Amino acid sequence: MHPRFYWSCEDGPTHQPIEHLMSFRAMPNILVLRPADGNETAGVQKGGYIVSDNSSGNNPDIILISSGSELEIAIKAAEELRKEGKAVRVVSLVSWELFNEQSDEYKESVFPAAVTARVSVEAGSTLGWEKFIGSKGKAIGIDRFGASAPAGRIYKEFGLTPENVFAVAKTII
Repeated sequence: MHPRFYWSCEDGPTHQPIEHLMSFRAMPNILVLRPADGNETAGVQKGGYIVSDNSSGNNPDIILISSGSELEIAIKAAEELRKEGKAVRVVSLVSWELFNEQSDEYKESVFPAAVTARVSVEAGSTLGWEKFIGSKGKAIGIDRFGASAPAGRIYKEFGLTPENVFAVAKTII
């Protein structure tokens, strides 16, 4: 799936595949990969990994999770949270399927159970993210069709901006 599949927003709802990622993730024996760039494509073996972390030990204040082109949004939001003294971990979850195959030890090293403040951001349905954000986390995504405008305006309308991720994160830290 093209990492910027939602950038064709001006073409109207018929060109807004918000359900495609979740549909593919629900199919048995389909491996879904959504890397942010070529570097992630080369290092995708475990499905998810820590991109940046300024916490000591394995105890961040919050974990921001993303995939594909929205990883940049999570990184920018993390920078702003860090300016306020927060310990922030950013995780790129390139493949749910590959990540779920990892050992419990590895999964705990990426998503410590003690850290319940988690925000996911992805230009697609939020369905399924509760597995990674837990009951106290927040999922930012697109759960409706119908907007047609330049991509920047669409991303802003759906809260897919560093400013919104920052604001949502502050409500759960």
